[in-house]
Amino acid sequence: MPLLALLVLTLARLLVAALTPLAPDEAYYWVWSRALAAGYFDHPPMVALWIRAGTALAGDTALGIRLLGPLSGLFGSLLLADAAERLFPGRRLGVPAAVLMNATLLFGIGGVTMTPDTPLLFFWTLALWALARLQAGGDGRWWLAFGAASGLALDSKYTAGLLAPAVLAWVVLAPSLRRWLTRWEFWAAAVLAVLLFAPVLWWNAANSWASFAKQGGRTADWQPARAAQFLGELLGGQIGLATPGIFVLCAGGAALAVRRWREPAFLLLAALIVVPVLVFVQHALGDRVQANWPSVLYPQASIAAAALASAPRWRRWLNPSAALGLALTLVVWVQAAFAPLALPLRLDPTLLRLGGWPALAEGVAAAAGREGAAYVAADNYGQAALLARLLPAPLPVLGVDGRWALFALPDATPLTAGRPGLLLRSARRDDRPDPRDWASITPLPGLVRTRNGMTAEAFRLYRVVGRPGGEPIVALPRPR
Repeated sequence: MPLLALLVLTLARLLVAALTPLAPDEAYYWVWSRALAAGYFDHPPMVALWIRAGTALAGDTALGIRLLGPLSGLFGSLLLADAAERLFPGRRLGVPAAVLMNATLLFGIGGVTMTPDTPLLFFWTLALWALARLQAGGDGRWWLAFGAASGLALDSKYTAGLLAPAVLAWVVLAPSLRRWLTRWEFWAAAVLAVLLFAPVLWWNAANSWASFAKQGGRTADWQPARAAQFLGELLGGQIGLATPGIFVLCAGGAALAVRRWREPAFLLLAALIVVPVLVFVQHALGDRVQANWPSVLYPQASIAAAALASAPRWRRWLNPSAALGLALTLVVWVQAAFAPLALPLRLDPTLLRLGGWPALAEGVAAAAGREGAAYVAADNYGQAALLARLLPAPLPVLGVDGRWALFALPDATPLTAGRPGLLLRSARRDDRPDPRDWASITPLPGLVRTRNGMTAEAFRLYRVVGRPGGEPIVALPRPR
């Protein structure tokens, strides 16, 4: 019965993935998949590889872009359940752990979208599963599986670097595990992870360490006056994405793991929870932590929560918490895919990311026809990527942003030089278009992106004439 329920849930995720409009970031990662490289300005390349594989199987559609999300959720759930069973044999924690993980809003949303967190969570769970097998059987070859999973997780998102200090703490603090420090399998795992990560290192070295500088530059931020605000946002974001009942169980499970750290299984969970928590708390002392960043906490926290819920006093929390999480996920899915409710922006997080893009593209195309525009440009990477998917194919769509210099995309400067086009910009930006990029800039009537009569975002539109400027201008790929 649990396996059947998981299969039904996976089919539901595939349906939602097919019906829900793409978000700007997903369209941006789709551009990555059409310009494959060993690294990108924002993240390592795994999300691009997953999208390339998905579109090869299911076409250049929303389902193709997201295909590996629901499938990784299916297999990741099986891995998580098996990891729980092997860490705590005989306690039947596998199904509760998988249920709790799947009932989080974070996993519910992540299972139908495609971002770097999607492969990260799968390979992180794979690494946890390999460690559980190692703990259960003592076969050192599982270190190699852990090393491979860690390297692939690093190829997904740099957050996977937290695996190494957490696992090292586990090995050092558990007397029964210190023997691995002198075994070749332990060190071979580290070498394997580095080898799998080497292409990303090579790409960064060849591109002035651009990706490392972008992500690593955040670590030195320090704003003690706003630390309370950032910490409150971090906590509130996790309560929202975990859903309240599951958050309580995960927090209680984490406390249980820390309290029983002398047991190797609990110590593994504690290390994989405490190390990331300390890093994210440190970051919140100086800057905002996006709610999805701590996603790597949830596989091990779900196992710890299941262990907590096996106690009689906590067991009554399990079913209502999971039911609430699944119900909230269903509400978000329906609103994202069909938008039956006309809710204002403050009450509908799907509106800002997903609402009204096709109609906006139609407005841009009509303005391009009126103005005789030879191209449409955008200097926001996500908006440019979505326009590339939504505008009529004969109309070139150009990206104007410094990051495009790091992509193997056609230079569009000759297309713009001396020729009129349109430039779309969000009205949230308070600066004007850079005159170094355009020979002339003429404001036009703006556009508004709406859904069900609710405003998601206002845009400014300009008639521009191009010239060689300070920012790279590239021609974006179009759907096949």
